[in-house]
Amino acid sequence: MCDIGGCPFCTLPKERIVLQNDLAIVIRDGFPISPGHTLIIPRRHVGSFFEVTSPERDCLLRLLDEAKMALDTEFHPAGYNIGINDGATAGQTVPHLHIHLIPRYLGDTPDPRGGVRWIFPDKAKYWA
Repeated sequence: MCDIGGCPFCTLPKERIVLQNDLAIVIRDGFPISPGHTLIIPRRHVGSFFEVTSPERDCLLRLLDEAKMALDTEFHPAGYNIGINDGATAGQTVPHLHIHLIPRYLGDTPDPRGGVRWIFPDKAKYWA
């Protein structure tokens, strides 16, 4: 892992890592919004998805697939949200790129239609 002081992803204890490859790691979110909420993180300290190298992007996406398969086996969700908050304005609170893989379960919200559109509630129900 990188070694940037103060970055919680650069100083993760090894026991938090559930999957890994040469350029990225997978951990369970420390503040999960659903059972199995998982993060895919580059080993190099980089803030934005648009700043990763092609090999890093390939490693991140391979781990995204592997993490999804592991969650399917362990938690059996009905669907997933995959998200990146890229930049403070987009809600990024840890300035080290991480991809959220959020398992979704039948009934976890009354009406999941609109998904991430709910960050702007007046634009969420575009079908109405």
